[in-house]
Amino acid sequence: MYDPKLLAARFPGDFTFGVATAAFQIEGASRADGRKPSIWDAFCNMPGRVYNRQNGDVACDHYNRLDEDLDLIKSMGVKAYRFSIAWPRIIPDGTGPVNEAGLDFYDRLVDGCKARGIKTFATLYHWDLPLTLMGDGGWTARSTAYAYQRYAQTVMRRLGDRLDSVATFNEPWCIVWLSHLYGIHAPGERNMQAALYAMHTMNLAHGLAVEAVRSEAPNVPVGLVLNAMSVIPGSQSEADLAAGERAHQFHNGAFFDPVFKGEYPPEFVAALGDRMPMVEDGDLKIISQKLDWWGLNYYTPLRVGDDPARSGDFPWTLEAPRVSDVKTDIGWEVYAPGLKNVVEDLYRRYELPECYITENGACYNMGIVNAEVDDQPRLDYYSDHLAVVADLIKDGYPMRGYFAWSLMDNFEWAEGYKMRFGLVHVDYETQVRTVKKSGKWYRELASQFPKGNHKTT
Repeated sequence: MYDPKLLAARFPGDFTFGVATAAFQIEGASRADGRKPSIWDAFCNMPGRVYNRQNGDVACDHYNRLDEDLDLIKSMGVKAYRFSIAWPRIIPDGTGPVNEAGLDFYDRLVDGCKARGIKTFATLYHWDLPLTLMGDGGWTARSTAYAYQRYAQTVMRRLGDRLDSVATFNEPWCIVWLSHLYGIHAPGERNMQAALYAMHTMNLAHGLAVEAVRSEAPNVPVGLVLNAMSVIPGSQSEADLAAGERAHQFHNGAFFDPVFKGEYPPEFVAALGDRMPMVEDGDLKIISQKLDWWGLNYYTPLRVGDDPARSGDFPWTLEAPRVSDVKTDIGWEVYAPGLKNVVEDLYRRYELPECYITENGACYNMGIVNAEVDDQPRLDYYSDHLAVVADLIKDGYPMRGYFAWSLMDNFEWAEGYKMRFGLVHVDYETQVRTVKKSGKWYRELASQFPKGNHKTT
């Protein structure tokens, strides 16, 4: 564990420390003030999809406890809040009438942050697609990209004058592969062709949203949040190294290449291109507009080896053995060097703008004992990974900020409420918030900023 003041001294004085959440995971109030169901509301109601059929109807009741939670953020010492905006609150059917009450809520959220001196980093889409759009095919339908552009325009017209930053999407990998190929997230598809259609629609929607943001709020920096995989080959054999490259193209290149190079990866296209939708003239130009920043969500590495049998679809990899025997309560390997590995690799491959770590954190499920939550392993995770970020800054990488995932325990998607990532413990029966040991440590670190710039060591 690092002393927070000593660790703080390794960061530039204008480095941004923040906390992150997502609308569906914390807001609750799923039927309030004109909101209609999202694909996640439907998915939660399907047996066998979410742990114990738990749902987001109440979650952390953030919708009704907004001021109290903004006070909590301020008390955490952070200067920035990364939150997402729920499309089903703004345009409940995805297309059609705009719901003013939904916009009013985010007005209050943004104004509340401003009043407390907290910077606003909004994410326009964190997985809660309006359910009505599934009638047209959801993310597999090209029309969804244009519906999304209008939604982005609507939000930015209302909030753009007060936002400090905006991201078009959170984690395309999850929207595409986890939701349409592996079936683990809503809408629960298990079909490569559906996933490939969703991939291109989502990439196009990103580009169209960049245009919408810049037309409505040209002074707001716009970016994209990617959970890039830190791909680590299981050995230095030629076969495993080639498997690592294929894994990169599949997990990262499917999104980075079109956005930052204006093309899809070559081996990826050779293997899967016949199942992809038509890439229309001009699509890649729209997708590859220059961004002001990008966000990296990192939790755990992806270790791969070659699958000589070439079973199933590209990228033909097998899971390689872990190097670290430390794992979180959700089963993810703890390996801080993986964060350094993925940043170095991506800046080597692409011309990338400045970077924010938009999510980083650990799942540990300790409860309250004597009014305290002693989550030392989470604290260790944070301090180790923040030390890596400091190393990257020292090495000249443009790391501008860090957002802890998450502010508080919340609805953890398919895992329901059994997995806890928060710096703040939530008792879901009483909605009482209790700052954990890790949260107190993070507060001490974050409250050192901003300060006069100094040379990093």
